[in-house]
Amino acid sequence: MVTAADITAARQRIRPIAHVTPVMTSRSFNAESGVQTFFKCENLQFGGAFKIRGAANFIGSLTKDELARGVVAFSSGNHAQAVAIAAQRAGAKATVVMPVDAPKSKVAGTAARGAHIIRYDRFTEDREAIARKVTEESGAVTVPPFDHEWIIAGQGTAVCELLEQTSDLDAIVAPVGGGGLLSGSAIAAKAVNPKLRVFGVEPALANDTYLSFQKGELVTIASPDTIADGLRAPHSGKLTFPIIEALAEDILLVTEEEILAAMQFLLVRMKILVEPSGAVPAAAVLFGKLPKNAGRVGVILSGGNVDFPLPF
Repeated sequence: MVTAADITAARQRIRPIAHVTPVMTSRSFNAESGVQTFFKCENLQFGGAFKIRGAANFIGSLTKDELARGVVAFSSGNHAQAVAIAAQRAGAKATVVMPVDAPKSKVAGTAARGAHIIRYDRFTEDREAIARKVTEESGAVTVPPFDHEWIIAGQGTAVCELLEQTSDLDAIVAPVGGGGLLSGSAIAAKAVNPKLRVFGVEPALANDTYLSFQKGELVTIASPDTIADGLRAPHSGKLTFPIIEALAEDILLVTEEEILAAMQFLLVRMKILVEPSGAVPAAAVLFGKLPKNAGRVGVILSGGNVDFPLPF
């Protein structure tokens, strides 16, 4: 089980790489949503997303011998960039398995950090099998995108910062794909204040965690076709889901139209560029998905890597 102490240790380990990102507010967003909202801007993080936190903690925990063998990861983009950045900083070779339909900006960012990229078709090929083959042939260490204690602890550092930067929050709202961010956020939040409410948000077209939460066991869905490319994991993790089930109050769903509307609001009214996956929790707040008594809410804008032209 990941503990608050693990997250505290992760904060020290990732300090040379990960930024302490700002918290922003918007009177117009508050007025529109009826909720006092504090945005943790991980879209302004090194590499453009929160993923650097988990990747830096994982790679920073490896031995010299493990680093010498290199690392391998599979990702649609943000985890790929994060692994490439952290590996480059550590002097390790990185191989990343990325889908052919990954956003061009994320592929370019990963390649710019010196990673070797293997492309695959998410609908016909198994990315984990491809990564396993690389590991077997090279001895490289796999850096999982969400389902590992070091990853969960690293992702939890964002909420630690948020709770130091704000006060008296009623709830934390985070997007959920594989569950690394949400599980780490829940552990960090409950360690500071056990009464803090924690909500995960998914696209309605990628509702595996919602279904799992309702059923009380892991549910796997077909490869989701949502604009929120960072939330296309077909299931939560074996480690992350029990944490989510135990500590999160609910999993909320938003439509594709709501995601785009939130993304546009953040850009036009707040002047910050957030990718669809990062706009998912903001959409839940903006469109009234939270309980009515959630007055002061911390929202994690998880990333800001977007291809142009924008989808609206």
